[in-house]
Amino acid sequence: MVFLFAGAIIMIFPLIYMVLMSCMTINETIAVNFVWFPSVWHWENYAEVAQDPQFYSGVLNSIIVAVPTLVIGCFTSSLAAFSFAKLRFRGKNVFFLCLLATMMIPFASIMIPQYVMFSKVGLLSTLLPLILPGALGNISVIFFLRQNLAGIPSTLVEAALIDGCGYFRIYYAIFLPLMKGALATQAILWFMGIWNDFLAPQVFVGRTQRLYTLQLVIMQYFENNKTVADYPIIMTASVFSMLPTLILFFIFQRFIIESVALSGIKG
Repeated sequence: MVFLFAGAIIMIFPLIYMVLMSCMTINETIAVNFVWFPSVWHWENYAEVAQDPQFYSGVLNSIIVAVPTLVIGCFTSSLAAFSFAKLRFRGKNVFFLCLLATMMIPFASIMIPQYVMFSKVGLLSTLLPLILPGALGNISVIFFLRQNLAGIPSTLVEAALIDGCGYFRIYYAIFLPLMKGALATQAILWFMGIWNDFLAPQVFVGRTQRLYTLQLVIMQYFENNKTVADYPIIMTASVFSMLPTLILFFIFQRFIIESVALSGIKG
C-alpha cells in the first residue's frame, strides 16, 4: 500500500505542479531556488489564454482531426475485427499476424515515407494526413475488439446466415451492439492519443499556422518570446489541453478497466 501511495504521488505531482506553475510569474518559474507555490496567484493567465484566437483555432483543428478519425476509424476497425474474429477466409491468421507485426514499427521510422507519399499527392499543409491513416483503421483497436469478440459464440453467425442475413447485416445488427462497450473504450483511449499527438501534426502541417493543432499552438508559445519562454502561459495552455482527456478518463475509467479486463480473459 505504501508503494502504491508513493507511486501515485510521483505520477500526480507533475500535474499538480503544472497547475501551480500556471499561476506563477515568469521570474518564479526560472528562479534559481525552486519555487513551490506562487507568491501571488495569477489567475489572469487563464483569461489571457482563453482570449487568444490562435488557441481556439488549435482546439478547433484538433477537433476536426479527432472526430472524423474516430468516427470512420472505429467503423473500419470494428468491421475488420469482426472479419478476423468470425469470418473464415484463406490466410486470415497470417494476415492478422502481419498486421500485429506492424504495431512494433514506431511512427518515426515510417514518418519520412509517409511524408514523401503525401507530398506527391499534394496533401501536405492540410489536415488530411492526420485523418486518413487513422480513418483506414487502427491495429491496436482491431486487436482489442477481436479479443472482445472471441468470447461470443460463432454459432450466431451460422444462425443468421441460415435466416438469410448477409455478413454486413450480421455485423451491424448483431455484433456491433455487442462490442459497443469495448468500442467506446477504445474510442476514448484513441481520442487521448489523437488529442495529445505532437509529432505527426508538426511533420505534416508544417508552418501553416492556421492549421496548427492544439499541441502545435502550445509549442508556438515557446517561440513567441525569443528571450525567456513564458512558462506560466505554456502551463496554462497545457492545463486547458489536459482537461478534455482528464474529464473523459474520470467519467469512463470504470468502463475502460472492465473492458480491458474482460478482453484479456476471453478466447
